[in-house]
Amino acid sequence: MAVERYLLPPDGADWRSLEAYRQTGGYEAAQRALGSLSSEAVIEEVKASGLRGRGGAGFSAGQKWSFMPKPGGPKPTFIACNGDESEPGTFKDRQILERNPHLLVEGLIITGHAIGARAAYVYLRGEYVTAFRTLVRAVEEARAAGFLGPRHFGAEREFDIHVMRGAGAYICGEETGMIESAEGKKGQPRKRPPFPAVYGLWGCPTTVNNVETISHVPVIIRRGSAWFKTIGTPTSTGNMLYGISGHVNRPGVYELPLGTTLREIIEVHAGGVRHGNRLKAVIPGGVSMPVLSAEQVDVRMDHDSLKQAGTLLGTGGIVVMDETACMVRAAIVIARFFRHETCGQCTQCREGTAWLYKLLRRIESGQGSNADLETIDQIGGYMEGQTICALSDAAAWAATGFLRRFRPEFEAHISGGRCPLVESFEP
Repeated sequence: MAVERYLLPPDGADWRSLEAYRQTGGYEAAQRALGSLSSEAVIEEVKASGLRGRGGAGFSAGQKWSFMPKPGGPKPTFIACNGDESEPGTFKDRQILERNPHLLVEGLIITGHAIGARAAYVYLRGEYVTAFRTLVRAVEEARAAGFLGPRHFGAEREFDIHVMRGAGAYICGEETGMIESAEGKKGQPRKRPPFPAVYGLWGCPTTVNNVETISHVPVIIRRGSAWFKTIGTPTSTGNMLYGISGHVNRPGVYELPLGTTLREIIEVHAGGVRHGNRLKAVIPGGVSMPVLSAEQVDVRMDHDSLKQAGTLLGTGGIVVMDETACMVRAAIVIARFFRHETCGQCTQCREGTAWLYKLLRRIESGQGSNADLETIDQIGGYMEGQTICALSDAAAWAATGFLRRFRPEFEAHISGGRCPLVESFEP
């Protein structure tokens, strides 16, 4: 069955320029929204579509917008668009930024109208140089065409878009850490409450959405919420960009309806497991999500199905591992990442990530004990739900997920005094 794509251009098509984007119906939705729809009507249409955030938590986008104060308050309101795509295994927003940047620009214009925002600040991963240049060019084209700036689309108020680059810290992908960094401060998450809808950029009400979430908005306004709900599942509507990497023949980004099975994504779209090897494990939503075993590959890639399977959709960054992969080694690599990226504010995260890495390294080197396995589980429990942001939870889920799904392999390292699959290594 053919998939109707609306986020990414067809293969061979170039939608980067304003002229090319307008030939696809681009900016018609923004013109309609600002010309004939109230801000409340836009919010209700997005609510009715069932659009959920594509950045990790899967919260209702329209519901989040409704938390913002009514326009005309004492403080200006802003949009903070999260393009700090630093979750390992996740690289989908980059495709929108580099191949269809005006879709994001139009989505920001509509979102700005919906919440009464004065401006949008797009915070990009520092390494995304091409994406930065492409988006800046699109913003400049939109501004020259009168779609941004004073009286954009003939409106009585100003709306503009500013693009900025981060400096390579994973923690700045967390919404308040991103806000702190955007303000020129050290990128550390804030204590909440207050939440960004009350106290965001420069202490002003701010809506935070990621690049892909915002990019769905123009098509919802142009084609309607009823059409949008025909795609995906009743509780996870629309398409999603799935990034797949690891031991597959065709790694890449695939735009598919939510609810597509993991098996279909791997075997049909990504060309199956490399070298004809057997599938062993899959991380479904970026490395912060608990791993799945090969026996769970028929799960549907949507919020509810993955939750029932003991994991989460996250960012849709799928990491595939075949029979040659060592699960202890995989856990170590991820634990090392989180140990490096913790901001250190919270004791549970600062100490927990260090101890998880240390214990996993001890097991991998052949010096571990069965008691270490219990300690990993215990530490993970101490780390969950106890910190300012979710990095601690993510680190715990990753480590304990591997242990729970593949405990015999961990025990084999301990009983054999070495990895049964590969030589020991220093990650």
